Amino acid sequence: QVQLVESGGGLVQAGGSLRLSCAASGSISSFNAMGWYRLAPGKQRELVATITSGFVTNYAAPVKGRFAISRDNAKNTVYLKMNSLKPDDTAVYSCAAYLLQETYWGQGIQVTVSS
Repeated sequence: QVQLVESGGGLVQAGGSLRLSCAASGSISSFNAMGWYRLAPGKQRELVATITSGFVTNYAAPVKGRFAISRDNAKNTVYLKMNSLKPDDTAVYSCAAYLLQETYWGQGIQVTVSS
């Protein structure tokens, strides 16, 4: 059973930065890819960024140039560095891991950006 635990969320002022971490219970090198999603009040869940086992990254348009996803296979951890944060980035951020036909989710962590 794969377990994913997010950390690093919190309250930050607009223009600030945060780094989210997603620690996996097993080896992340076995996953096809990992990603970060977010869910804001009144909105649908949105894919924020993904990173493949080959370290290829992809970003949603609203965060491109501001967010950076990375992975440390030795620590079984995926990161999301968020810079130039905006109030519109306020959401619950969740980590996901893709393995064959399965998707595993973390419990989510709150990020609040004040204006």
